Amino acid sequence: MSQIHKSYGPYEKYFKRPLDFLCALTGLLFFWWLYLLIALVVRFKLGEPVLFSQKRPGKDEKIFKLYKFRTMTDARDAEGNLLPDAERLTGFGKWLRSTSLDELPELFNVLKGDMSLIGPRPLLVEYLPLYNNTQRHRHDVRPGLTGLAQVKGRNAISWHEKFKWDVRYVRHISFRGDMRILIWTVGTVMRHEGIHSTESATMDIFTGNENLKDM
Repeated sequence: MSQIHKSYGPYEKYFKRPLDFLCALTGLLFFWWLYLLIALVVRFKLGEPVLFSQKRPGKDEKIFKLYKFRTMTDARDAEGNLLPDAERLTGFGKWLRSTSLDELPELFNVLKGDMSLIGPRPLLVEYLPLYNNTQRHRHDVRPGLTGLAQVKGRNAISWHEKFKWDVRYVRHISFRGDMRILIWTVGTVMRHEGIHSTESATMDIFTGNENLKDM
């Protein structure tokens, strides 16, 4: 995969990864009690396992295991098939997602170097063959806990818009930009904006570009 991304200065070359590591470590050390509290409530309300893990593509499409607190039950129909997300997503699970507390375990991914604090969100592995040539460049950098697409609408905007913002971020990484996204993220979470798509309780499935041209 040819890259459009280049390091744009000292921040990305020398400071972004050390800052990610320091912030993730600080968060884990100071908020261990919150992790424990959420884990206990998840265990009581939703059962085991407390953590949800799933393979996701990271930088250069390298696959890693992403961690979140679980937000759904394992409720199944008479044939043993999992019920739709909307039926398995409990009130507590919705609250975890609306506050983004379900994503706290991703700090371990940041600590390991799988992720960054700011970057395109890591999506499903099965989406990899569906991207057009421009959209694939979202994998030129580490995925993030939050990103430009999240503060521009999160799940309430179309896939085409999400990828547009992801690629724009990749092309223009800067310390100032990352700080602005971080501040905007706090506001977005506090206002509970963009948690759900217009069509589903969680996130619409990406099925490909079809008639969309490269951005």
